[in-house]
Amino acid sequence: MSQAEGYHEHYSDAEIRAVLNGVRSIAIVGASPNPSRPSYFVTKYLKAKGYEVLPVNPGHAGKEIAGAKVYGSLAEIGRPVDMVDIFRNSDAAFGITEEAIAIGAKVVWMQLGVRNDAAARLAEEAGLTVIMNRCPKIEYGRLSGEIGWTGVNSKVLSSKRPSMRGGTIQQRMLKED
Repeated sequence: MSQAEGYHEHYSDAEIRAVLNGVRSIAIVGASPNPSRPSYFVTKYLKAKGYEVLPVNPGHAGKEIAGAKVYGSLAEIGRPVDMVDIFRNSDAAFGITEEAIAIGAKVVWMQLGVRNDAAARLAEEAGLTVIMNRCPKIEYGRLSGEIGWTGVNSKVLSSKRPSMRGGTIQQRMLKED
């Protein structure tokens, strides 16, 4: 699904929710063992949310980050993963995207500040979904309501908590009746 230029500036909540609900395994390229680094916190958070997290960092291969075995490369994982989360700079994203395609990933997600339009085109031409310049931890928290109550401006004022599954809990309960 190739998209027009500029498409990756905005994503609907439904698009982000579909990705986060549709993946189970996430390779985090550039994961750090340093607990003060954002990639460590994202690794730990996503693991706590039930995702299978596979940290990728050649300098720490064979060790553990947040209790998960570290791989030296995507190829070393030895099987497809649902999503590759890129915690490297924008220049590295193209090569990582090529590796993600090679291992059969379904989604390439580029972290905050990471944008590579050529990598996005390559991934989309191979049939992958692409999210750029976003953080899956922040998006999960925002869509589940975890961080909407702590000062993140969602531009929506409501007493109803959002849900990762679409709609509020009350709306889902009404649909089930």
